[in-house]
Amino acid sequence: MLDLIIEDVQVVDGTGREPRRANIGVADGRIVHVGRARESARSRIDGTGLMAAPGFIDPHTHYDAQVWWDPALTPSSLHGVTTVIAGNCGFSLAPLRGERDADYLRRMMVNVEGMPLAALERGVPWSWQEFGDYLQKLEGQVALNAGFLVGHCALRRAVMGDEAVGRRATPAQVRAMAALLHEALQAGGLGFSSSQAFTHTDGNGAPVPSRYAGPEEMLALARAVGGHPGTTLELILDGCLTQFSDTEVNLMIAMSRAARRPLNWNVLGVSAANRGRHEHQLAAGTRALREGARIVALTLPILGGLKMSFLDHCALHSLPGWGAILELPVPQRLQALRDPEVRRRMRTSAETVTGALSSLTRWGAYEIGDTFAAQNQGLSGRTVGEIAKERGQDPFDTLIDIVVADALRTGLWPQPADDDEESWRLRLAVWRDPRAMLGGSDAGAHLDRMCGARYPTAFLAQSVRERGLLSWQEAIRLMTDVPARYFGLKQRGRIAPGYMADLVVFDPNRIASGPLHTRADLPGGAERLFADCLGIEYVFVNGASVVEHGRITGRTPGTVLRSGRDTRTVVP
Repeated sequence: MLDLIIEDVQVVDGTGREPRRANIGVADGRIVHVGRARESARSRIDGTGLMAAPGFIDPHTHYDAQVWWDPALTPSSLHGVTTVIAGNCGFSLAPLRGERDADYLRRMMVNVEGMPLAALERGVPWSWQEFGDYLQKLEGQVALNAGFLVGHCALRRAVMGDEAVGRRATPAQVRAMAALLHEALQAGGLGFSSSQAFTHTDGNGAPVPSRYAGPEEMLALARAVGGHPGTTLELILDGCLTQFSDTEVNLMIAMSRAARRPLNWNVLGVSAANRGRHEHQLAAGTRALREGARIVALTLPILGGLKMSFLDHCALHSLPGWGAILELPVPQRLQALRDPEVRRRMRTSAETVTGALSSLTRWGAYEIGDTFAAQNQGLSGRTVGEIAKERGQDPFDTLIDIVVADALRTGLWPQPADDDEESWRLRLAVWRDPRAMLGGSDAGAHLDRMCGARYPTAFLAQSVRERGLLSWQEAIRLMTDVPARYFGLKQRGRIAPGYMADLVVFDPNRIASGPLHTRADLPGGAERLFADCLGIEYVFVNGASVVEHGRITGRTPGTVLRSGRDTRTVVP
């Protein structure tokens, strides 16, 4: 007898083949058959009018902390995600050498990934030392399948202590880091991640530990990855936000070749206004293939949804010369922002940026969110440009005036500059390009700033149903089979006999992301941005339902994915 049969459902199997109406039979966590057979089953679902797809795979999350207080990894699970990869950008919570390291990592995660300190202190047990301990404590506690990369910063801190910040490692320390990485990968770590990006600073305002690593350290750790089956590499560099230099491309290629593994980076933006930039970034993948390596860009297939504030740490801190001002105590910050000369310097330096950060300097395109001062009443939902024109002011001064009046609390929503037909045409070409892969949600991070976890349903609603850019089967393949094959996930990413029963059942006429809103449900009462889902009826992980009719069931059937056991080796 089957455990479950989903009857008369439109099956989109993940391979890109045309949808077909069939029954899906599930037993012992696996798909037993896909066809017209009508066997007896303990549970039956009428799939009439619904579509079934493999569970979506999110290749870039930061759920390393949230998994401890929210096993369902919301809202990803609500949006049909059944597998996540965490530990990206060099930031994992293990290995750990006592409370001093735990405190350092907590405060680093506040700065680099926007996680509230109270949530990290109250919601995470910090009761492990080795990476394998971290994984073992999660067994049976997770609703989704979750794989974890070993972060460079925790490795460096565990070996070098306070000296991890400020200097290169000695050859002996590099060997010790490699040995610790070998141990973590042997225990099931899915690979190695690192950051060399200027945007990443620790809780003391210094560059994060991985930014002090030289090429010899990076290559030694990449070689360690190559010694373990089913592993991978992830890296973020300055050029991910600006434009890759030859030196950066050389490093990525050298790491991929040293490990004999693919390397992915985050995140590729696409705009018709500067098509040369994304073509330059993708060219790194072309050159890598010629040299026996593989470099893959992650690209998020939706726009907008990024909240800014002059009160808290956000992307505005990365604008040249802004960090020192926005990190002042609030009274001094307000005083500085009232000073015309400070404003002039801030604007001049900001408008020198290129690449992804340049979108932050479209002063008139910010939409005003929540306001607090009486003089700002009625501005919510309007753009700074509209308000500036009404006031006869410059948009930059208008923006700062609004923020200062609210004592910096104003919610700001930068509007995308590239929501045009040509940009969407270029994005479609990138989605189909083997040098790129859908992803970059940052789910679990920047909790009060963004909710990238909603991208699977928003993508299906916007690009399939509304814009008609691609078919259901092509869009679903891009979020299922493509990442499954990239990471070498065994028996995941397709609806086929023998595969794990990771399934999402939804109404194709309704599937969409709900609107962004704020929820104060983190440990310690901190807020996060959240988006519910429309149209998803069921989400199954290893054959057990984790979402039913848009609600979390509380079950935890997820697998803590381990390299080699749950993944096969993918070579460039």
